Amino acid sequence: MTQYTESAALLERAKKVLAGGVSSEFRKYNHPHAIFYTHGKGSRIYDVDGNEYLDFTLSQGPLLLGHSHPDVLQAINEYSEKGQLFAGQHHREIELAEKLADLIPSAELMRFCLDGSEAVQTAFRIARAKTGKPKFLRFEGHYHGWLDNVAWGLSQPSADALGDRESPNAYPWSAGLADNARDEFLILPWNDLELVRKTVAEHHHELAAIITEPIMCNNGCILPKDGFLQGLRDICDEYGIALIFDEVITGFRVSLRGAQHYFGITPDLSIFAKAIASGYPISAIVGKYDWMRLIEEARVIHAGTMNAGNPTIAAALATIQVLERDQPHERLYRFGQKLMAGLRQAAAETGQNLKVQGLGPMFHSGFTNLESVTDYRDTLSYDKAKLGKFIAGMHDKGVRVIGRGLWYISAAHTEADIDHAIETAREVLGNL
Repeated sequence: MTQYTESAALLERAKKVLAGGVSSEFRKYNHPHAIFYTHGKGSRIYDVDGNEYLDFTLSQGPLLLGHSHPDVLQAINEYSEKGQLFAGQHHREIELAEKLADLIPSAELMRFCLDGSEAVQTAFRIARAKTGKPKFLRFEGHYHGWLDNVAWGLSQPSADALGDRESPNAYPWSAGLADNARDEFLILPWNDLELVRKTVAEHHHELAAIITEPIMCNNGCILPKDGFLQGLRDICDEYGIALIFDEVITGFRVSLRGAQHYFGITPDLSIFAKAIASGYPISAIVGKYDWMRLIEEARVIHAGTMNAGNPTIAAALATIQVLERDQPHERLYRFGQKLMAGLRQAAAETGQNLKVQGLGPMFHSGFTNLESVTDYRDTLSYDKAKLGKFIAGMHDKGVRVIGRGLWYISAAHTEADIDHAIETAREVLGNL
C-alpha cells in the first residue's frame, strides 16, 4: 500500500503558514491530500515519501517535453548567469517573438506577460478599446483564468441551477467576486452555433469579443462541432468584434502552430502560456496588427516589471527548438490514441461506463451513460465520486492523473509507459 506519511506531516506544518497548506486551491484535492514532491525526470515525478509516479498531469499540461529536459535546463542556467531580470529589453526576447510570429497564424504582433489570466484580461482590454463596446461573450465551463470577470459558469451546485440554454445562470465560482463583474459578459452553452448567432444578433451593439477555448479542454476535453469555430469567425467578421482563442492548453500541444493551425481558423487575438516555456512563468497575447496596434500606439496600456525575464525567455526558446528538432507531435498523437483505445477496452472488459474522448495529446476520462458529451451541461452527468475512486486507485498504484480526469501525453512518455498505464487502469477498473 502506498504510504504518504511524510507528505501528511509536511502538510500539517504548511497549514501553519500557508492558507490550507497550499499555494493553489486545487492542490488540496490530490489523493489522499496535498502531496509534496522532490523532483521530476522525464515521464516520472517523485514525492517526499519516495513514491514514484508515471505522470500524466505534467504540471497541469505544459511539460510537453516531460520533466527536467536537459536542453531546457541548460539554456536556463546559461542565460541566467547573464542576469535574471533587466526590466528592459534583451536580444533573446526578440528571437522568441520572431519565432512565435513565424509559427502562429494570428501572431503579427505580440506582448509577453506572466500567466494566462493576465493575458486574457489584456485581450479584453484591446477588444473593448478597438470596438468601443463593453462586454464579451464566453461559454459555460470554459476556463480563462481565475479573475473576477471570468470566474462564473465554471461550477454549478446542480444541473437545475444552470437555467435555460438561451439565458443561462452563471453561478459564481468563488465568494468575494465583484458584483459588477457579472455585467461584463454574456454566457452561453458551447457548440451551439445557432444560439450564438441569435444572441450576437441581439446584443452585438454591446459585444466587443467572443472568447473560446478551441477545444473545451478543462471540462471533458470536448472537440468543437464541425463548422462551429468557422461559424464564430464568420459572426465576428459580420459584426466587427474580436474572436479570441484561449490556447493556454491547446497551444503547442495540438500542434506546434496551435489549434488555430490545426483547425484552419485564424482568430484576431490569442492567448498562449506556460507550455511555451516548459512550465516557466510566461504568457503571450498575440494577434493581428489591426488589433495589437492599440498597444503599439499606447492607446491600450500593457505593462509588467517581470515580463520576459531571462530564465523564462531562455526556457521558451529552448523548448521550441527541441520541439522543432525532435518533432514529437506524431508520437503524442499515436501514444495518446493508443492509451485512449486501451482505456476504452479495459472499461468494456470490466463492465465500466468509462467515456474517453479527446485528440490524444490530451484527453478526458469520466464515468457517464451518455453516448455524446458536447458541452458543459453534458459533463454534469459524469459520476464524480466514481471518478475520484478511479483517480485515487491509479495514484495508489503509481500513475498520476489530474483529478478531473484529464490526461496529458509528453514527448518523454514511452510505449512501455502507455502499456503500463493501460494495465494499471484495467486492474483499478476491475476493483471499482
